[in-house]
Amino acid sequence: MFSILSGTLFNVVTVTVGSAIGLLLTGRLPDRYQRIVLDALGLVTITLGIDAAVNVMSATVSQYRPVGDAGRTYGATVAMITVGSLLIGCLVGTWLRLHDRVERLGAMIHGRFGYGDASKFAEGFLTASVIFCVGPLTLLGCFENGAHGDPSLLMIKSLLDGFCSMALAASLGLGVLFSVGTVLGFQGSLAVGAYFFASSIPDFSQQLMNVVGGVILLATALVLLDIRKIPVANMLPGLFLPPLAVWGIEGAFPGFLNLTAGLD
Repeated sequence: MFSILSGTLFNVVTVTVGSAIGLLLTGRLPDRYQRIVLDALGLVTITLGIDAAVNVMSATVSQYRPVGDAGRTYGATVAMITVGSLLIGCLVGTWLRLHDRVERLGAMIHGRFGYGDASKFAEGFLTASVIFCVGPLTLLGCFENGAHGDPSLLMIKSLLDGFCSMALAASLGLGVLFSVGTVLGFQGSLAVGAYFFASSIPDFSQQLMNVVGGVILLATALVLLDIRKIPVANMLPGLFLPPLAVWGIEGAFPGFLNLTAGLD
């Protein structure tokens, strides 16, 4: 079991250490420095989101696009799958009131262990949880660690998260530290799930999950930059819908998505 979770456990350690260092700096950073740190993290998150939402989408379409006339509308088809997954996921998340539940969880943890502003604690908890748990390195790393016992991608992600948690904790406080519970639970579940089911999820579906994750990262960036308070947690179910959409389309129209191209 350790080989499946090794990358996740290392990630927990780096986020914990980074958050602890950031918390030591909290009282020493004037507001203007905290604001510029969040702005910088927001811009970096935009870069990561574009990389996943745009570059991964483009690479996936190029890899699987059929030759001839069928390939002309392939990009639009793939886009419809990702957009549909995201929209349906948003509706499901809103119906389940996931954002409200996560905020209440943050407030409950704050009431037990926290100090200071409860809303800031919840914001730090939610923002850090999304940044650390959504994105290409998270999904691909967990699949590699769970299915093949290779933690290398999660090790790289862990080092990045360590520095990010330091900056986030210095600006958003103690809630960032408690996001390690989300990292352990979410990434650990993905890794264990990959151990049992990765072979049944096509690479095409995994890439579309990354694309949806990129859009969610962009939404998180808007929150960090204080442009729009988007209920990001309500979008998270969309992350898991592309495999279902691909399975349904291929079941109804075998070969329609040209998935065998990725096996060449």
